[in-house]
Amino acid sequence: MSCRPYLSLSPVVPVLTIERIEDAVPLALALVAGGLTVLEVTLRTPVALEAMTRIAGEVPDVVVAAGTVLSAKDLERSAKAGARFAFSPGLADFMLEPQAIPILPGVATASEIMKGLEAGLDTFKFFPAVPAGGAGALKGFHGPFQSVAFCPTGGIGPANAREFLGLPNVLCIGGSWVAPDAAVRAKDFATIQALAADAKGLARV
Repeated sequence: MSCRPYLSLSPVVPVLTIERIEDAVPLALALVAGGLTVLEVTLRTPVALEAMTRIAGEVPDVVVAAGTVLSAKDLERSAKAGARFAFSPGLADFMLEPQAIPILPGVATASEIMKGLEAGLDTFKFFPAVPAGGAGALKGFHGPFQSVAFCPTGGIGPANAREFLGLPNVLCIGGSWVAPDAAVRAKDFATIQALAADAKGLARV
């Protein structure tokens, strides 16, 4: 199974760390109204799995992805919660075997990409994107790894988003700027919808 069909749906995947379960559905609705239909819910809070379940059940137009998946158990629980695929910050051996849902391993080096390729993977999360070399590193990877595609995440925002999205081996980018913590805490979902619409506008024409 591949994550590529999901990653081709939106130019930006919002990276969400949901602290309050009551924010989950309104946040998802605002992002979808702005045009972003693939949402990464990170496993960094106690309510993350319940948030996935509620979003998957109550926002039919969204594709829920689990984020910060660190183990096979994380992946299994995320699949049961309604996640359609998952992101991980790194590449672990369990990701090289068939799983219940596709997982996008995190890579930052050529050696990690080669390990994934040997297992039949061709799509990766480039993380942490800016500290790991940014758009220049991805340009360098394109030469030897022309069949590989990436979703870079980490340090990306409106100022440098187009630099990444303009690369031929980038399907989409991930970022948390679309749903700022302050706006979520204030329940300012109108601002989040506007930010999502701006992010949707970053798509290649």
